[in-house]
Amino acid sequence: MYAGITRAEQNLLLLQSMIPEGEKLYIWCYDAEGRYIASSCPEPFKTMLTKAFDHLGALQKVLSLVKQTDGSLPRVLGSAIGMQWAVTFEEERKKSLIFVIGPVFYTAPREKPVRSALYSTLPGPEHAAWIHALCAALPEMPVMPYAVFSRYVLMVHNTLTGQQLGLEALHHPDLAHTGIQDQPAGERNRMQVYQSEQALLQMVREGDINYQDAFRTSMTLSPGVPVEGQDPLRQMKTSILVFTTLVTRAAMEGGLSPEVAYSLGDSYIQNAENCRDSGELASLAHAMYHDFIYRVHYVRSNPNYSHAVQKCCDYIELSLDRRIRTADLAALVGYTEYYLTEKFKKETGKSISTYIRDAKIARARVFLETTVLPVAEISERLAFNTPNYFIQSFRSVMGCTPAQYRKKYTGR
Repeated sequence: MYAGITRAEQNLLLLQSMIPEGEKLYIWCYDAEGRYIASSCPEPFKTMLTKAFDHLGALQKVLSLVKQTDGSLPRVLGSAIGMQWAVTFEEERKKSLIFVIGPVFYTAPREKPVRSALYSTLPGPEHAAWIHALCAALPEMPVMPYAVFSRYVLMVHNTLTGQQLGLEALHHPDLAHTGIQDQPAGERNRMQVYQSEQALLQMVREGDINYQDAFRTSMTLSPGVPVEGQDPLRQMKTSILVFTTLVTRAAMEGGLSPEVAYSLGDSYIQNAENCRDSGELASLAHAMYHDFIYRVHYVRSNPNYSHAVQKCCDYIELSLDRRIRTADLAALVGYTEYYLTEKFKKETGKSISTYIRDAKIARARVFLETTVLPVAEISERLAFNTPNYFIQSFRSVMGCTPAQYRKKYTGR
């Protein structure tokens, strides 16, 4: 037995007790060198899925994380067949134990493309029997939406580490939460997809650096281009290539020069072609969008703004989910409140409070156009004092209430 196995088994029992009975979600424990210790997964799945974790490269990624990260955040790992895991580390003794949650597919896997991808990834005859067994077991594999899986992952992580992370912790750029999906076209709300896509592209045109909420929302509305094929990884690549092309065009419309935009887009497209699993692709898509947003933001930054005022504007854009005080901005740039107030108004033509209000209303418009969030929740997300004050502010800027605006632009 490896040192710590008793503690590992105790943690496994605790963590597994948090998963509802009948839910196909397994938890695994490895030591810091990547040696298997214990699992809640029953046989014969245990042996087969342990091999999947190794053969599909997830174990190697975990060992890299042990060396490269501080283990403060859970990580989601993808694969060439759309099988996903999440990993977190025990905090009691720095990374002495590694806990893995999964695997899951976000939608039911289809045997033919999975088999094709496996033989392409693992061509040797020594893998043939395992591939056959895994494909035969696909109908019994755990399948759950990303939204459900992510909540289980955070529940396990928070219990294990004592942290109190929210869902935003799973959306940092180096995380892959997008898997290979197979969603019938009839289940896609095409109008919602279109509206979300337009909101994302408009953010690129405007260089809107507070894009995270809209980006996450778009990922829940559509799995990408619904092409059929024998290679599930190719399906995801196609979606990202299309997305990169659209973002490149939007960036040029936002003021980025064609020379820079085309060169950048071509680079990301080539990188996407070189990716070998869904985790790398999802991270690349996020990095690409982030890169274009910030480049357009830089181009569109008012050249007449001083460094201090531009810094305040950037801070406001990144802090729309909280109450922003003039004192905070003054401390940020090292000015007195009076001096900053006068300087800000002179350069932007707006008072600080009016600028903050307008920025929050602009963000509210994105929520109203691309989500079904209640008006009260949008108000709370944008840190308005009350929903009534939010409605009043929205009407003063847009000439209508949030509900009227949503109905006008979405028909809802």
